[in-house]
Amino acid sequence: MEREPLRENPQSITPFSILADNTRRESRRAVVGNVGVVEEEAKELLGGRAEEEALEMVGQGGNDVEGRSPSDRKVHCDDDLAVRMPETAHEISNDSWFQVGFVLTTGINSAYVLGYSGAVMVPLGWIGGVIGLVLATLISLYANALVAKLHEYGGKRHIRYRDLAGFIYGRRAYSLTWGLQYVNLFMINVGYIILAGNALKAVYVLFRDDHEMKLPYFIILAGISCGLFAIAIPHLSALRIWLAFSTIFSLVYIVVGFALALKDGMNAPPRDYSIPGTKVSRIFTTIGAAANLVFSFNTGMLPEIQATVRPPVVGNMMKALYFQFSVGVVPMYAIIFAGYWAYGSNTSTYLLNNVNGPIWLKAVANFSAFLQTIIALHNISERWLLSDHHIRLSLAPIFRRFHEPNGGRQHVPPHVHSSNHMYLVAKRNKLSSLQKSWHWLNVFFFSCLSLAALVAAIRLIIVDSKTYHVFADL
Repeated sequence: MEREPLRENPQSITPFSILADNTRRESRRAVVGNVGVVEEEAKELLGGRAEEEALEMVGQGGNDVEGRSPSDRKVHCDDDLAVRMPETAHEISNDSWFQVGFVLTTGINSAYVLGYSGAVMVPLGWIGGVIGLVLATLISLYANALVAKLHEYGGKRHIRYRDLAGFIYGRRAYSLTWGLQYVNLFMINVGYIILAGNALKAVYVLFRDDHEMKLPYFIILAGISCGLFAIAIPHLSALRIWLAFSTIFSLVYIVVGFALALKDGMNAPPRDYSIPGTKVSRIFTTIGAAANLVFSFNTGMLPEIQATVRPPVVGNMMKALYFQFSVGVVPMYAIIFAGYWAYGSNTSTYLLNNVNGPIWLKAVANFSAFLQTIIALHNISERWLLSDHHIRLSLAPIFRRFHEPNGGRQHVPPHVHSSNHMYLVAKRNKLSSLQKSWHWLNVFFFSCLSLAALVAAIRLIIVDSKTYHVFADL
């Protein structure tokens, strides 16, 4: 269908002509439902502002892709609802659900998995550890699914977690969520840098045991390496080939760690699986381990990841989540259980320190963990910040107890309880009394767990401060 040109003679414009033009526009929208037509009309009506604002499309179909420049911008409509998209420098709706599921799987199988045998299984034991890990998997899937279903809430795509919070609660909630996200991101980055330094130190002691190079030196080297990598790979689109390398590195340290732990376990005498510590210390270590379980699946940046999914964005994101929490958790479960089975209550909080095998093989595994950590840090930073500012890496020794060098990230991520409350507020008119009570119960429980984990972490910092000094060779 061809468009009729707008009347250019001001004298020919009458109320009847305007009404006729509007009628023709509405007819074309209802019948054609074509993205190009809507874009042309928007340019007419907005008088050039279409170059600066997101366009809305009404009708079936559409290609939900955010262009690299305002002139390339397109819009998408799902289920007959116009969906607006905010400004961003990154590509939107460009990835399949399998690609996104693969990225999520790589994220939960980062080098942090090398620490969960000691940070989770040792304080909880076989029964508590296995049940807790399964429950944490289901809880995290549920929390992420709630956030995913709100991605297009209110006819607008919320490509950042703080955007969603601000849309539901208001401007103050946007600012608060922004602050909490950056605090959470800072702590994760500190943990990644410490973990990378720990892996680098493990390589060093395989060949030299003179203790001249202490752990803090390797942490500094890791921080510098992360900064240089961020400069070399300035945005997420340039990171794609490195994500493939990240997957290879993950497979190396998981396979090597699993195989060597399995070999050690078959050749070792009976192990002690009792939970260490006094009654009081066990309470705090149990709380910390429970928080670590939930944090092991941390996806507080789910809207930022979902922004890259092709439409239908909710359906495809759910497929990616199902993939992550089924196939994706298998390597994680394998290395956690194998490590604890092989070494019992003596399992280190960095599993590669326990395993026995050829030096070159252990060196390859440790160096793979170091490289994967650098890539993972940059990936999570870019996706979380999306089109905002680049992360400036910082380091503070006090975060060691919030982020052990192995993955003992001892706090509950905000999205676990906030997802329930946001869904409750957004869908309050569609939920039954029983459903509302369920969401309130989740909000209360995980808020209490967050507070308890904070207290446990502070206690551990105080206990460690009695023997800790800045350049300790841990």
